[in-house]
Amino acid sequence: MAGTARPVRHDYGEHPSQYAELWVPGTRLHEVVAVIVHGGFWRQTYGAELGRPLAADLAARGIVAWNLEYRRTAGGDGGYPGTFLDIAAGIDALDAALAAAGLSDGPRIAIGHSAGGHLALWAAGRSLLPTGAPGALPDGGRSLDGVVSQAGVLDLALAHRLGLSDDAAGTLMGCSPKTGPVQWAIADPAARPLPQAPLVMLHGRTDADVPVDLARSFAARAREAGSNVDYREFDGDHYGLITPGDPAWEATVAALLELGGGAARGEQSHKLPVHRLPTGILKSSPPEKR
Repeated sequence: MAGTARPVRHDYGEHPSQYAELWVPGTRLHEVVAVIVHGGFWRQTYGAELGRPLAADLAARGIVAWNLEYRRTAGGDGGYPGTFLDIAAGIDALDAALAAAGLSDGPRIAIGHSAGGHLALWAAGRSLLPTGAPGALPDGGRSLDGVVSQAGVLDLALAHRLGLSDDAAGTLMGCSPKTGPVQWAIADPAARPLPQAPLVMLHGRTDADVPVDLARSFAARAREAGSNVDYREFDGDHYGLITPGDPAWEATVAALLELGGGAARGEQSHKLPVHRLPTGILKSSPPEKR
């Protein structure tokens, strides 16, 4: 193990929620940089504290982690477009944070749980957004190199139609797909071609918060479209994915290193406890009409 680490806070705006924490291991064993985007259905109730145990675990394994906070709904001054602007700005701020810490850059792989999975995949597709759209990647900007979705709400419109968590998606957007079609087309990764960056989807069959059928449907449609998606279903719930020591979290770390190329410094990295969860059989519902 690479030893413990203390996070260094970096503000990327003036709002109290516009910051990220850089976790630097005592010994860096991997080139990959993990960008952690926490979940909580985009609501203020849940914050960066959800990502800290994950960042600490990654740092102990010799992995640099960027634990990203952002403005959220339900009292957090977030929603469209502010939440999306924060995700973009928070990821862009990683350049300066790495430089200030004297760290070299590496493959940037996002780990997004639940609503964070949606935001991570959205961020990976910033280069596909129309010019001038909130969060669009600027000329010369750096894109994410991959995404690990932990039970991600990757289909925003379907989450709205299902009314997940008291229609958290509708609250995020402040409108419906019918009343705000332009906004939804910008905010929903499922509404446009997926980015070239590879996506690994991890989803538990007994997930009571984000139904596994949502993941199966998205994965099936993505595969039919020829997107670079690896869907891995397992026997588990929504929260093992963000519980260090749980097999689902170990599968997350394995996927992170796979997407990051597994470039290691030192032999200790080869002793990491990595567990691949079995790939489930896709039994998707018919593709949603758009």
